[in-house]
Amino acid sequence: MAVPGKGLIDGLKVTAKTLGRRAVTEQYPDVQPELAPRTRGVIALMEENCTSCMLCARECPSWCIYIDSHTETAPSVGEQARERSRNVLDRFAIDFSLCMYCGICIEACPFDALFWSPEFEYAETDLRNLTHEKDRLRDWMWTVPAPQPIDPGPSVIEPVASDPAEVEAAPEAEA
Repeated sequence: MAVPGKGLIDGLKVTAKTLGRRAVTEQYPDVQPELAPRTRGVIALMEENCTSCMLCARECPSWCIYIDSHTETAPSVGEQARERSRNVLDRFAIDFSLCMYCGICIEACPFDALFWSPEFEYAETDLRNLTHEKDRLRDWMWTVPAPQPIDPGPSVIEPVASDPAEVEAAPEAEA
């Protein structure tokens, strides 16, 4: 059977415990927060790497990426070579009012054109200004941190024999 007022007493116990502690308020505009190295802030675009393959827009679960492109033909290089066509990016926009910051578009891009930038201060007073076009997305590239060096992995360790007889017997076994 429940005791009447037990919840109120439990709540007052929690309040009494935290009443003597000092507040841990960060003064945000004056003191910048320490962010984790892999913080997801805004998505940056390296326009030179984008081939307008539309994989990022197709994989996006919130449909917040808009891409427009056209095809241009490049002249043939030799006599028997044929003309090549390539996509030219006209518009690349991300609507950050719809974006879930899931990172699927960055993982889906086979040409490394999209990157996470740790910048998070891009609030707007008008919702329409949260759609960043390719020029603004390119400006975020300077904030993208350099990739971490590749871990070389463990070096190959040769087995050490504790008995000198095993060391002498090992080359004979290989022959």
